[in-house]
Amino acid sequence: MKSLYIVGAGGFGREVLWLVKRINEASFFEGKGRGWKIEGFIDDNTELHETMQDEYPVLGGCDYFNNILEEIYIIVAIGSAKVKRKVVNKLSRYKNIKFATLIDPTAIVSDRVKIGAGCIICAGTIVTVDIILGRNVIINLDCTLGHDVMVGDYTTVYPSTNISGNVKIDEEVELGTGVQIIQGKNIGSQSIIGAGAVVVKDIPKRCTAVGSPAKPIRFF
Repeated sequence: MKSLYIVGAGGFGREVLWLVKRINEASFFEGKGRGWKIEGFIDDNTELHETMQDEYPVLGGCDYFNNILEEIYIIVAIGSAKVKRKVVNKLSRYKNIKFATLIDPTAIVSDRVKIGAGCIICAGTIVTVDIILGRNVIINLDCTLGHDVMVGDYTTVYPSTNISGNVKIDEEVELGTGVQIIQGKNIGSQSIIGAGAVVVKDIPKRCTAVGSPAKPIRFF
């Protein structure tokens, strides 16, 4: 089994732990004889160090990896796209670290999907055909992605979001819970789409957009 560290000991980190256990259970029952050896959590919040999340320890911050020389895998379980990118950049300097890709056994993902390293696809999600997911993308619970969708690096898609065909989502975007995007629209880099928004027009980069129809209310 390959050693796996979960980076991020918050609520989503605990959900990812559950996801890894589900993958291991499915692997066992299918007789594949492979899975992940969960080593514990990594978090830069020093208040969490030496505590337990479920039955697994928070081992320390990212500097914990300074003393590990063998090849290991990590998964970055951080919802904030901006923070996630910073953490990934920090950890990328370790040559022995590889970024795992985790797909829940109940997710439906066609063989015509390109998935970058470090992606997480959660339970109940459907990813159809001719889709590209960049690196370190999170697709949370019960989402749907239509044909020819492109999702940029570090993007987080929160639960129950529906993305229609031919949508392009740039890097470091966050799509809130229950967002709906009609076909053929573009979401600019680093933008945040509020929960429940309905996107019927292109959204520019570096803005927060809310409502139905979704409109930018703040640029940054």
